[in-house]
Amino acid sequence: MDLSLAGLIGAFVGTVLAWINYYLVVGFVTQRLRALDKSQTPAERSIFEQRLSWMRQGILALDIVVFGAMGYWLGTMVGG
Repeated sequence: MDLSLAGLIGAFVGTVLAWINYYLVVGFVTQRLRALDKSQTPAERSIFEQRLSWMRQGILALDIVVFGAMGYWLGTMVGG
């Protein structure tokens, strides 16, 4: 399997964009979800925070995979 330099550079740029998108999206979504949180006990609050953590991890993983793949693809298309 041959990896092109342009593709790797594109994947790196895509990953950087994924981190930027992650901070923008997660900050907004977390703020909104915390405003809607109706936890009444510490146990409910703990479950809410755990689910919020899983959501953040999922968004980060998805962002890195999708943006990295798109960056690689675009890099190979543009740079050969």
